[in-house]
Amino acid sequence: MLTQLQITSAKPKAKPYNLTDGQGLFLVVQATGSKLWRFRYRYGGLQKTLHLGPWPTISLADAREKCREAKKAIATGLDPVLEKKRAKVTAKFSTATTFKEVALEWLAKCEREGRTETTIGKIRWLLGMAYPLIGSHPINSITPTEALLVLRKVEAGGRFESARRMRSVLSRIFRYGIATARCDRDVAADLRGALTTPRTTHHAAITDPREVGILLKTMDGYTGQAVTRMALRLSPHLFVRPGELRQAEWSEIDVEKAIWSIPAERMKMRRPHRVPLSRQVLEMIAELREITGHRQHLFPCMGRPRKPMSENGVNQALRRLGYETGEMTAHGFRAMAATLLNEMGRWHPDAIERQLAHQDMSAVRRAYARGEYWEERVAMMQHWSDYLDGLRDAADAPRPAKATSGKSKVRRSRAGRPRGRPGR
Repeated sequence: MLTQLQITSAKPKAKPYNLTDGQGLFLVVQATGSKLWRFRYRYGGLQKTLHLGPWPTISLADAREKCREAKKAIATGLDPVLEKKRAKVTAKFSTATTFKEVALEWLAKCEREGRTETTIGKIRWLLGMAYPLIGSHPINSITPTEALLVLRKVEAGGRFESARRMRSVLSRIFRYGIATARCDRDVAADLRGALTTPRTTHHAAITDPREVGILLKTMDGYTGQAVTRMALRLSPHLFVRPGELRQAEWSEIDVEKAIWSIPAERMKMRRPHRVPLSRQVLEMIAELREITGHRQHLFPCMGRPRKPMSENGVNQALRRLGYETGEMTAHGFRAMAATLLNEMGRWHPDAIERQLAHQDMSAVRRAYARGEYWEERVAMMQHWSDYLDGLRDAADAPRPAKATSGKSKVRRSRAGRPRGRPGR
């Protein structure tokens, strides 16, 4: 066994050497003169070494006590090296334990994973209502009742869909807290049945061919901002989600191949998506390039050119043209295309679904239906633009700008969502 005198008098050599104390404990004398305690043991048939710390910070008595604790752990089936790593992880996160601190960490993780600015903004908006009630509470101490109070506060304003989304956000934060050793359970998971189920209200869409023609002719007469006018004109031809359109970047447009390639991080289903560009769309894009081609986005925000246009830009243009919320929406161009393309009977339903960037609800179908129907989609998009032009040219006259109601045939998009805070 080592003595204090042996340890003190041990001098460094050209190479590190060991001073053995016994029972697997030894002191490594480094070439630099530093002295480090180590404990060698066998676990699971493998020889391992546990680093106990430097001498004299860890005295001989301390090292022997740590050695005894490690042996006790081994006797109970624990690996001392693994337990030390776990303790480090716990210590790393132990300084940030309030709900707000954990939520901000999780939010930073979402940003690193490429969530869109719109999505992050909506989450921040929801969390802003939670912080006053539970933000300063240690996340491990929050009860289901306290989490329910947060949701009830949101519901009190009639925002039932927002409350549903809030519960989902809280649940993800609690699960992140479990993964990072800050809490033991997801208390928001217990609240699924406690919330008011929102009534589904789908996005309005004009789907009668004659009324579509009148809409298109009316849109041609829009006299607002040039960028908004171009977004309005392109919406029915491309029928992508409004958020995908307004955030389009020039680097994504390949005029030679007539393809718009949307990256996965901007798609709702987090899968890259390609949009074939018809002859009419390419002509409109060429016109738009004269206006915004020097910018990052096809549709930059007025006054903030580094940002895309407002998410309500196309909707506001429709209102200006006299179309109310219950008649037509920016998202409604998707329902318009889905309905009329299916009614044509000449396109494979899966080709239409692929172009809409929908994800099949059946996991089994998703596994087998991997075809992109690309050639058919290219032909379909050109036929669709030609069809829209025909409807517009056949329309008798544009709709009066001051109209507040109409006799248009209104259908609701199957992909519509319950109303809470306006979505993308």
